[in-house]
Amino acid sequence: MTPAPAPLVHCHQAALTFGQGARAVVAVHGTDLDVRAGDRLAVVGPSGSGKSSLLHLLAGLERPTSGTVDRAAALTPLTTGLVFQSDSLIPALNVLENTALPLVLAGRTETEAHETARSALDRVGIADLAARLPQEISGGQAQRVAVARVLAQSPLLILADEPTGRLDHATGAQVLDRLLEAAGLSGAALVVTTHDPAVAARLNTRCAMRDGRLLPVKETS
Repeated sequence: MTPAPAPLVHCHQAALTFGQGARAVVAVHGTDLDVRAGDRLAVVGPSGSGKSSLLHLLAGLERPTSGTVDRAAALTPLTTGLVFQSDSLIPALNVLENTALPLVLAGRTETEAHETARSALDRVGIADLAARLPQEISGGQAQRVAVARVLAQSPLLILADEPTGRLDHATGAQVLDRLLEAAGLSGAALVVTTHDPAVAARLNTRCAMRDGRLLPVKETS
């Protein structure tokens, strides 16, 4: 029997609390979770259940206030692809430049980075927006730019927070197609938070969050 690969991210009783004393809010209670290459994990739950906070822990954007989150050495800013609910585009950069930015920061030439970024924008159907600034596109289009940026990175870990939340059903399905495609091409792990059962159904492992607690992971066919 082939042993399971080492986790890309290993959480052991990881918890995240904001504030102190009487005003403290526990966003994530002690959580045990391993994310491995090739995983397709949906984290479902209502708004305010702690899904986004869990993703921030997995991404290394927040440090646990108790417990541990160990990330593999191979996980760098370039090999961790992030798609979050909030607008993550830089206002002064156009769509193409925003998409290419992680590659440029990683040392790629501007020509190579822009070529890769343009191809990624084409894959999500918005290559015609390349020269526009973030304030000139819709929220849904901005979400697709964020997905294109992940596609361009070829990451080892993709973390997507409600990636279809601002999209219509057909466009949302296409965006999830591209995320699954990107994960498949690079052998990446894909973790998606969602409140949409149709999105969760397309990933083969599901768990739920309720009041900051991660409920048992379930494998699906």
